[in-house]
Amino acid sequence: MSEIDPKIDALIPAWLYLPDISEKWGIEVTKVRNMVSDGTLLAVRRGENNALQIPAAFVGEDGPVKGIVGTLTVLKDCGFTKEEALEWLFTDDPTLPGTPAQALNENRGTEVKRRAQAMAL
Repeated sequence: MSEIDPKIDALIPAWLYLPDISEKWGIEVTKVRNMVSDGTLLAVRRGENNALQIPAAFVGEDGPVKGIVGTLTVLKDCGFTKEEALEWLFTDDPTLPGTPAQALNENRGTEVKRRAQAMAL
């Protein structure tokens, strides 16, 4: 896993380390790692210690933000790389309005998935 492109990194306002997420959700860090491995969550290496981190916008109180798992699956099926998916999720879309990541956090996942699926056509 390579380090994230600085241009894409700058789009994402906050990141969380896997151990912080496991503590927040009250689960073992290995379960969070498994979620990254199986594509439920998207993590990249970044920072001075090149550690795996997940955008904070993907992390809800008790698990992944509603709609992020399905959206990540659609983007992967469309052929997006991790970085391309992050760029799409954190780039302003005036038709939403805001970014797809913001829309997911505002429980507007249907609109986000609709836009993601349209890219596959």
